[in-house]
Amino acid sequence: MDQRITVKFNGGREVTGVLKGYDALMNLVLDDVQEALRDDEGNEMTRSLGLVIVRGTLLVVISPVDGSEVIANPFLQESED
Repeated sequence: MDQRITVKFNGGREVTGVLKGYDALMNLVLDDVQEALRDDEGNEMTRSLGLVIVRGTLLVVISPVDGSEVIANPFLQESED
């Protein structure tokens, strides 16, 4: 509680916010939420959403921001050009 987390949703959306509450169905209340937006060219932007209630049925991954880092995908095959 009151820790910054990253949440990935079914469908590809990803947000980061402060966990304020949850219930037995994994519905979440997040505050100070920032949504990560990526375009087709790989550019990344964010937009502020404020206070958000997230349905647990949409969640794919929940991870803490502190102590996490992005790693390369080991299953991604390099294309031969």
